[in-house]
Amino acid sequence: MGVSEFARGLVPAARKAPKAAGGVMRMVLELGIDGVAGMPGAKAAAVSQLQKHGSVDAAIDAVVVQHVGLSSAQGFMANVGGVLASVVSLPGNLAGLAVVQIRMVGAIAHLRGYDIDDPRVRTAMMMCLLGGEQLVKLIEKGVLPTTPMAVATAPVFDPDLDRRVAERVVLEMAARVGGTNGALLLTKRIPIVGGGVGAVVDGVATRQIGVFAASELRRRRSLNHGAPPA
Repeated sequence: MGVSEFARGLVPAARKAPKAAGGVMRMVLELGIDGVAGMPGAKAAAVSQLQKHGSVDAAIDAVVVQHVGLSSAQGFMANVGGVLASVVSLPGNLAGLAVVQIRMVGAIAHLRGYDIDDPRVRTAMMMCLLGGEQLVKLIEKGVLPTTPMAVATAPVFDPDLDRRVAERVVLEMAARVGGTNGALLLTKRIPIVGGGVGAVVDGVATRQIGVFAASELRRRRSLNHGAPPA
């Protein structure tokens, strides 16, 4: 089974087994935050850029640029996908892209003073992967109750919301590859041309998510220059 067939199959599979889909997303979340072989976790990425640039805003800009580059690097994506292949039931590129994007959002949240080990913040981070436009639609339809910022700062963790967000993110990601973007996926599989198209599409999507996360997750407390928070 090719990637396109597998990706298309993810949508009905996720709908039939939403709990399993949510479990997949949580594995991806943990890998992005904690890191995988050859890729340190979100906190390390945040501290590295803060040490280089000296200010939170400049570090966030650098984090976004860095992860746009990572998401565009097809060889890297294939390698990360290989690591994930035995862990999560997502196509290699899709799983790798999710790890890079959640790592980026986690680094932004860390720089803004959020505790990315807090389950409320992790729910908010997953919500950011949906993007601003899609989130607005889901909130208007009543599928999701509020914004990532509100979830991250909520009085208590809502496990039911976390489950619904995880399931929705997997459905949306699977649909992007196997559903509405099927024609684009075929183009991406053309040698040379496909690699360039894939790099641009993944890079643009990652930048949009980074910009949204930076605007949504506003600063909670200041970090010392170059020093990780306690």
